[in-house]
Amino acid sequence: MKSRLACVSLALLLAACAQTPTQPVISEVAKPLPSNVPAWQQGRAPELASSTLAPHAGRLTAVPASEIPLHQLKLPPGFRIQLWASGMPGIRAMTRTETGKIYAGTRGIGRVYEITDNGSQRTSRIVVDKLTQPAVTYHNGSLYVAAIDKVLRFDRIDQNPNVQPVDLTARFNLPKEQHHNWKYIAFGPDGKLYVPFGAPCNICLPEQPYAQIRRYNADGSNMEVVATGVRNTQGFDWHPVTREMWFTDHGRDWMGDNAPEDELNRLSRPGQFFGFPFCHANGVVDKDVRKANACDGVTLPVVTTGPHSATMGIHFYTGTMFPPEYRNVAFVARKGSWNRTQKFGYDVVTVRADANGGNARITPFITGFLDTQKDAFWGRPVYFLQLPDGSLLLSDEQMGAVYRITYGS
Repeated sequence: MKSRLACVSLALLLAACAQTPTQPVISEVAKPLPSNVPAWQQGRAPELASSTLAPHAGRLTAVPASEIPLHQLKLPPGFRIQLWASGMPGIRAMTRTETGKIYAGTRGIGRVYEITDNGSQRTSRIVVDKLTQPAVTYHNGSLYVAAIDKVLRFDRIDQNPNVQPVDLTARFNLPKEQHHNWKYIAFGPDGKLYVPFGAPCNICLPEQPYAQIRRYNADGSNMEVVATGVRNTQGFDWHPVTREMWFTDHGRDWMGDNAPEDELNRLSRPGQFFGFPFCHANGVVDKDVRKANACDGVTLPVVTTGPHSATMGIHFYTGTMFPPEYRNVAFVARKGSWNRTQKFGYDVVTVRADANGGNARITPFITGFLDTQKDAFWGRPVYFLQLPDGSLLLSDEQMGAVYRITYGS
């Protein structure tokens, strides 16, 4: 009997030992902060307590057109950039209706703008105000607005500007945490609404509703999680050939100037795991949330997009105004770093890759938002919208402006 008990005990001990390496180990700095400490400080090691690095304040007031130094921007030969609209503080992602009305969400100011193009000038009005980080998209005659805690649908708003919204909030089962939960939303080729739910921290072991991308029917039914391990995506688009989603993702802070880099990822099938919080970028193992074989089973990025670059919107160009070599090329906006002693990003790049994500290479497209000599920026490019003529709109969150990019005379 003693021999049998010893064998059972040994077996249990061996089983426990075998399981131990798979259990995550979480350091103190990866645990929640007191409520009176800013969320961006979470994950900062004690030896970095005196660091002066902090997120840059947004310029949430209307900027006169005369104060936007577009002449400082540089583009490839043949391309031009012009101020298209201004006076919309915090402007971010844009969407367009069949009648040509453009709607845009904001971060920090809580507004949704409507922009009307009269040919020679653009005018704007506020559709709704005092929301929590609203994003927008347009689908089948309706404007969808998704904030952190609310989902609204405005039916035929471009024809009826005073229409009252349909409140869809209860159908979407939104988690409550705000950090990294600000939205970018879009309908995919499958007619589903794709919505991200970022990690509620810089680095932590998130609960199940977070660090994922979901898709829904347009009415909020039939929710499905399509990607996990996604820290903070702020933009996605579908490849024109494969119809697969490509999305940006922000790397964590407080692991040094040069790591981990932000990511551009490809979702080739629902259910893929993209690494957070254990594995970042091209296989960078996290120092504060650790487990054995941290990068096993992780879908690595198509390409990394630079350290702390705050990579935002992605748009696959499908127009004919630009030269043919830009067809199906991804335009990517990098809003620019804060968690880095020398600033990085503040630009627009192109990503050329095979349709399956192979052989990716990044090329500068718009520079000049950042003065590298002074290490100072004036603009922060964030999102794109392609117009029917093939020109490309680019929003600047810092200046509250929209620029139009054209090619040729």
